[in-house]
Amino acid sequence: MSDRPNFIIFMSDDHGHADLSCMGATDFQTPNLDRIAERGAKFTQWYSNAPICSAGRCGILTGRYPIAAGIPGNVGLTGGLSPEMPTIAKALKDLGYQTCMSGKWHLGNREPHLPHNHGFDHWFGFLNGCIDYYSHTFYWSLTSGRQARHDLWEDGVEIYRNGQYFIDLMTQKAIEYLQKQQETDSPFFLYMPFNTPHYPLHAPQDYMDRFAHLPRARQFMVAMLTVMDDAIGTILDELERLDIFDNTCIVFQPDHGPSREPRNWTDGSEDPYPGGDTGGLRGHKATLWEGGIRVPTLMSWPNRFEGGKTITEVGIGMDIFPTFLQAAGGDPSQYTLDGTDILPMVADGAPSPHGDLFWTRGQKGAERAIRRDNFKLYLNGEDVHLSNLKTDRAETTNIAEDHPDLTRDLLDALNSWHREITR
Repeated sequence: MSDRPNFIIFMSDDHGHADLSCMGATDFQTPNLDRIAERGAKFTQWYSNAPICSAGRCGILTGRYPIAAGIPGNVGLTGGLSPEMPTIAKALKDLGYQTCMSGKWHLGNREPHLPHNHGFDHWFGFLNGCIDYYSHTFYWSLTSGRQARHDLWEDGVEIYRNGQYFIDLMTQKAIEYLQKQQETDSPFFLYMPFNTPHYPLHAPQDYMDRFAHLPRARQFMVAMLTVMDDAIGTILDELERLDIFDNTCIVFQPDHGPSREPRNWTDGSEDPYPGGDTGGLRGHKATLWEGGIRVPTLMSWPNRFEGGKTITEVGIGMDIFPTFLQAAGGDPSQYTLDGTDILPMVADGAPSPHGDLFWTRGQKGAERAIRRDNFKLYLNGEDVHLSNLKTDRAETTNIAEDHPDLTRDLLDALNSWHREITR
């Protein structure tokens, strides 16, 4: 068995900063995600690269700002991540790693954008943004009146498992992979992008029954998160059984903040869906307020650093690529990356390696944001909002007029970055 570390990324979909018990939830428990924090670290100022699904996933896999990687927003029925774009799966594969994905892709649903063109030896899951959890049909085709599109695949071949719950399927495929992989001498990278708790909110009845005392919206959210936590627990238990937990670097990160979309409801309601909890952060999915991009992130690697840490320094999804690559013995300088190795920050107490960090929503970028130290400037069309996140993490007070020089400097930096990255 290789003494090089293994790597796992768990990604969740559509929930808030306080939707884990280790991050403040009190109405339910996430003991398995808490186990990652207890054996490693939790980050209180970690960000997604985007407030929407495809772009957030792209940031993690490519180590780039999503707009620089060609994925400024969600991928629809055409287009996708270019096979010419380096990914962490490709980079680790070049270093002799075995690679596998099990879950939601959402970076292209046809050649040449499929996972096997992005470094994954094996993959299982669905390609579009959301599916019915039992029929595995592209959910938007069911709700829009268009022809239904079945969306379940394994290594590029369409497969049918009607009636079987998707989270159970993707978890079992991951377990099978881990067991088979142990027959080799190669380390592995396992990418598990869950679609929970993204709509449709399909939780097995026993999970719904456990939380029947909660308001209906919260019942859905908590049931779905508990499904995911149990699935992650199954993977962690298998790592323990195989005696590889301590030498596996694990990262958990949501793709963005919680959805407020009425389509979360299962009864046709047009009311906003309030199921997720941002912990007091302003905004939600599809906004660049903190509630849309600051996400509850965890990391463990017992062979490298002690557990129980709380990291208050700033990190972001695109840091995972260079961090894993450096830990695997690779050279991040051989790639064009916007992220930075954050292992010294986690393991050795170093400060955040970041200066300015940037976000944009969509190609034209009318909605943009920049964070510098404790200050965050949010630009939405002509509206400018400056916050001091150290004293106002909820971004309630606009202090732009109180700091005209800083506001001008941040606007200049933000606009210069956007011009450079889109030219």
